[in-house]
Amino acid sequence: MQSKNQPLKTRLHNRNRNRKPYDLKALVAAIPKLKNHIKPNKYGGDSVDFSSPIAVKLLNQALLKHYYGINNWQFPDENLCPPIPGRADYLHYIADLLSESNAGKIQKGNQICGLDVGVGATCIYPIIGVTEYDWNFIASDIDPKSISSAQQIIDSNPSLRDKVDCRLQKDPNAIFGGIIDKKDKIDFTMCNPPFHASIEEAQRGSRRKVRNLSGKKVTEAKLNFSGSKNELIYDGGEYQFIKNMIRESEEFTKSCLWFSTLISKQSNLKGTYKLLEKIKPTKLKTIAMGTGNKSSRIVAWSFLSQEEQKVWKVE
Repeated sequence: MQSKNQPLKTRLHNRNRNRKPYDLKALVAAIPKLKNHIKPNKYGGDSVDFSSPIAVKLLNQALLKHYYGINNWQFPDENLCPPIPGRADYLHYIADLLSESNAGKIQKGNQICGLDVGVGATCIYPIIGVTEYDWNFIASDIDPKSISSAQQIIDSNPSLRDKVDCRLQKDPNAIFGGIIDKKDKIDFTMCNPPFHASIEEAQRGSRRKVRNLSGKKVTEAKLNFSGSKNELIYDGGEYQFIKNMIRESEEFTKSCLWFSTLISKQSNLKGTYKLLEKIKPTKLKTIAMGTGNKSSRIVAWSFLSQEEQKVWKVE
C-alpha cells in the first residue's frame, strides 16, 4: 500500500518531510481509520480520497503522528484542516530567510520567536515550527474557540508545552495591535490570510475543487479542507487583509525582524508591492512556493537597517 508510482514532489522545499510519496502503510499504522478512505489513483497505485473532508483530516492526523510525533491533534470538524506539506514549506523558507543574517546557518532553538497571525483551531504552524526547529511562537487569533482549540492541542502534546503563547485578538480591526507587546522581539511574523471576500465566493471555489478532485458537478459543496467563516472570509478578501497588515506593520518596525504573509492570488502581488513601496521597508523578498498543481508565494519585508539586523537580539 505504498504510493511508489507517484513521482517525487520536487516543488516542495528540499527539507520538507513529505517530498517523497506518502508511505500509506506507515500512515495507516499511525491512524488505522485512514484505511477506509484509500482508493486507486490515476497512477495505478493507492491514494487517499482527497475529495472527502474526513479522509483529509485523518491523513493529516497520520502525517503529524508519523512524521512529527504529534499524537493528539483534535479540533472541531467545521474548522480549516490545513495541508501539512504546504504549511511546512512556509516555515522552511522562513528558516532560510532568517539564515541570511546568521552567516547562512539555519537557526534552531528557543532564541527564535515567531508570530503566527491567525493560528486557527489546528495550531499547525507552531506545531511544525516547534517540531522542526525548536522555535517559540506567539499564536494569535480573533476567534476564542480557535484559541481554545489550539491551547488544547498544545496542552495535550508534551513537546509543545511552554513553546507556544496563545493570544486572543480582541479588536476585529487590528492585526498586530493588542498582540505584540513592547517587550516582544519577534524574529518573524507569518500569516495565511483569509482567501475569500464573501460566502458566495467561497462556495464557488469549493464547488470547483470538488469537481476537480472527484469529477462530480455539484450545486453546493462542502470544502474538503473545511473552514469556518473567520478562517476563509474577510471583507475585501485576501488583498484587503494584506493591505491592513502592511499598514499596521509600520507601527511595529523595531519589534520584528521580518514581517511576512502568504499570497495565494497572483493578481494581488502588484497591489501588494505598491503598498510596500509607500511604507519603504529596507528589505523586500518574494519567495515562490509550489505544492502539487498550486502555486503561491511568500512576501516578506523588514524595516531594520543592515546594522540593526546584525545586532538584532544581541543586546
